[in-house]
This record gives sequence, C-alpha cells and structure tokens, in this order.
Amino acid sequence: MVTSAHPDARRRFVLGSAGALALGTAAAVTGCGGGGNEEAQQRFGYGVASGDPLSDRVILWTRVNNPGENPTTVQWEMASDAAFTRIVRSGAAVTGSVQDFTVKVDVTGLSPATAYYYRFRHGLEMSVTGRTKTLPDGNATRVVMGAFSCAAFPLAQFHVYAAAADRGDLDVALLLGDYIYENGLTDGEQIAATLLGRKMDPKGELHLLSEYRARYAQYHSDADLRAFHAAVPVIAVWDDHEIANDTWRDGAGGHDPATEGSFAARRAAAVQAFHEWLPTRTSTLPDLQTIYRSFDFGNLLSLHMLDTRVIGRDAPLGRDAHLSGAAADPQRQLLGAIQQDWLAARMQASTATWQVLGQQVLFGRMKVPLSVYDNFTEDSLNEYQQAVDTPEATRTERQRALVTQPFIAHDLNTWDGFEAARENVLNAARTLDKNLVVLSGDSHNAWANNLRDASGAVVGVEFSTPSVTSTGLEVVHLKIPRQILADSFVRMVPDLQYAETTSRGYLVLTVTPEAVRGEWVFVSSVLQNSFSKSASPAFKTLPGAGNRTLLNAPL
Repeated sequence: MVTSAHPDARRRFVLGSAGALALGTAAAVTGCGGGGNEEAQQRFGYGVASGDPLSDRVILWTRVNNPGENPTTVQWEMASDAAFTRIVRSGAAVTGSVQDFTVKVDVTGLSPATAYYYRFRHGLEMSVTGRTKTLPDGNATRVVMGAFSCAAFPLAQFHVYAAAADRGDLDVALLLGDYIYENGLTDGEQIAATLLGRKMDPKGELHLLSEYRARYAQYHSDADLRAFHAAVPVIAVWDDHEIANDTWRDGAGGHDPATEGSFAARRAAAVQAFHEWLPTRTSTLPDLQTIYRSFDFGNLLSLHMLDTRVIGRDAPLGRDAHLSGAAADPQRQLLGAIQQDWLAARMQASTATWQVLGQQVLFGRMKVPLSVYDNFTEDSLNEYQQAVDTPEATRTERQRALVTQPFIAHDLNTWDGFEAARENVLNAARTLDKNLVVLSGDSHNAWANNLRDASGAVVGVEFSTPSVTSTGLEVVHLKIPRQILADSFVRMVPDLQYAETTSRGYLVLTVTPEAVRGEWVFVSSVLQNSFSKSASPAFKTLPGAGNRTLLNAPL
C-alpha cells in the first residue's frame, strides 16, 4: 500500500512512471511479461513453483487446467539435472475443484544445499521445468536472498520478477506481502489496463473465493511471474491486499460489513486462495490463518517469517490518538501475545549467527515533524530543515517552535503505531545477544534503518524492499522533486541511513558469517516493454555487540 499520512491516498494503486536510478551501469533487458487468457487452454499454463524449502524437503506446485475429470491425477518427478537423466524422486498427486485444481507435493528425502529440477505431467502433456534448491545444513558459508513486495498487476509490468529470474544466484525469494491486490478498478483504470494488455477480470473488488481464485489465476498468466517462480523457491507471507486494504485482527479499513458482508467469511476465502495458489507447507500450520513460521539455514541464519496483519494486529490509530501516546500502550498488540512469545522462543533456541525477520511493515522509527505531517510540501520540509540548521542562539521563535514540536509516525500503520510491541522484539534480541536483521515490505520504497531501542542502543538493522509495480512516495508527494524527497527523509529521521522513494525493484540480501550485506536492484520502467537494471548503494552490518549498525559497503 502507499505509505502516506493521508489515509484516502492508500486505497488506490494507480501506477505512474518509475524512473531509472542512475547508480551503477545499466544493462538493457527486454521483458516478456503480459497476461492473457490463452494460458487457460494449456494444461499447465499457469506454470510451476516451489516453496517453503527445508534442508531435506521442498513444496512443489502447479495448477491443472481443464483436466476433463474431477478429481484428477497428476504425475511429478524431480531430478538432479535439467535433462532428467538422474531422477531422484517421483510420484502422483490428486487434485480437484475443492482446491481449485492446484497441486502441492511435499518432496522429502532430499540433500541439503542442493539444486533440483522438477516437472509435472498429465496424460501426455508436460509442464515446463522448474528449478528449486534446498536449504543448507551445518556450517553454511553464504546465502543469497531476494525480497519482494507489492505487485499490482493491471497497470504495470512485472519486470522486477523478470530481472530476478535472470540473475541465477538467489537461493530463495521472500514474498513479503501484497502478492496480489484485491482492489477493483475504476473505468479509467480498466481502460489503461486494457491498453497494457492487462485487463482485469473480475474488474471489481474481491469478496468471494471464486473471485480471489480468479485474481491469482490472472497474476499467474504473467510470463515474468511464471519465469520467476520456475527459477527460485519462495517463502511467502501475506500483507493486507491479499485480503482487504488495511486489514487488522477483527476487520479492515477496506471492508464495510454493512455493504460487503461478513469480514470473517471474506478473510477465510482470501486465505484459502492464498494457500491454494502459493507453495506454502500448510500441513505444519495449526490452521490456515496462522502463517508465521521459521526456516533454519544451517548455523548461518534463522529466518522467522511473521504475520503483522491477521493474527494479532489491534485496530489502527488516528493522528490525535498517536499524538496522545496511544501507540506506546503496553497492551497494544501487533504480533499478538502468542506470536510474540513464539518469536522470542525461536530466537532463544536458535544457535545461528543471524536472526532475520521477514515481515510486512516498516519496523524502524520513521517519525516526522508534525508540521511536515500535516502539510507535506517542499516548503514545510525546507522550513523545518532550515530551523534545525540555524544555531540555537539565532533561531527565531518560529524556528524554536519547529525544532521542539512533536513528531509523529509518517505511517501510522507501521510498527511506529505499536511502539511497545516493537520494544518487546528489540528487548528480546538485546537480552538474548542476537544479531538482528529485519526485512520489510509494504511501503513501496527502499529504506535502510538502524534499529534503536528505548534506551538509545542500536540493536539491529532493517532493510526494506521497494515494490514490484506499485507507486511510492514519488506519486503521493508528486510536487516535491524526487531526490529532495528522499534526502529530506534521511535528514529528518535520525536512524535512517538510506532512502530511495522513486523506483521499483527488489532487495538482495547476502548473508555470510562475517556480515549481512543489503543492496537494491531497480528497474528503469514498469510501463515500457524494455527496461534497464541499476544497482543501488550497498550497506552491511557485522555480528557481535557493538557492531550491529549499518555501514557503507563497497560495490
């Protein structure tokens, strides 16, 4: 969703032009994406995918189109080579209308840190070949992750997925939410989507299981998304748009029970479709709504995928409640007590060098002056910064008031709206002496933050991934020059080390025993058929007390 101080700006995902970030050498790439219904005529037209890898197993996924019988049986096989001359596992799976003809196979007995190839067969028809990889075990020395978020299909192309599929070095891809959008389109947006070859069907907002299933099917009609899934295993959690805009524990800002019926029924339909169309291991979940889970990459890192939306999130706060201190209420929950205790226990039990949290919303303190929040313009930014830069002895009364004014969360839906809950996570990491790295999605922009607890100690770091297609702050604050906007955030927010508020892309996290390195890959456009890629500045953090802060890392 669009990060904005104004809630009405969050409802739409109208997409503008994503400019190239002129950092590094750009490589020309031609996209092959686009969507269409012709895939429905092919038996495995929605592609293949793998996910939730462990050191000895992985989930394989596909969907069978028009099988001619319900239920139907699909054959699958896995090999250690792309030519399938060395088949290591094979079997059959039954699917039907109950699960929307999607297929999931949990292939066990595999070797750690090993690449495998897989495919499906129905009768004489064969799927494309997918590549997957198991997690390392023991003394792992290097893991490369990609992190992705916020992919609105109708008004932009999935070049970010294409760029990631082509690189070939990702061990796993983390989907941090907003994999689909439940929004309906206006007539104008539908026309724009049609011109891009991405007409939505259904056009309206999603409520029923059949509608959520159709939306996932349309997303999987995109060739770039299919190539991405065939290239790398994914570990997925939802944000809000897989269900409804601004979802919380008992409702959603984007759901009106008076006109849209039961929120619980809508949520259940959305959750079912999510698990049907993504390669999640549901057999180990206590129920379909309890999605948080951990993955161990040997003794190098433990990845804890969290749910900050459905299980525990309390109702959102407004501006005045936040200013009154309600966000610091120790009873206010984001994870919920059960998930919070689970996370602390998982971190305590882990002997890995790094503790990595994969989750949805910005974790670090991102507070801005109230004068800027209430009137976010270039003039208000300049006035505040000039007051800060003016020596105290020569400040005017207006400048003194600006310097000492209250600060407020730039986005009240982030961890800034749940300060005590954030402190609980930081306290656990500090008390357990863990090296904490938080990965975030949702904001549509790239950020790098130091994570400081209430005492002022830096406990860990945060890397936030930009969106795949959805517009960021460059559209919310359209009249502010883009570089000025990004620089202003870094100057206003003490712990913020990097901001890129314009471009679409993804985060690459390289983990070794010596350091965690984060950098971003941006694409020049999500509207044109061709695009270029560019690299961002890179940051790293080192393990050990006193080292848990962001440092510049040479490219």
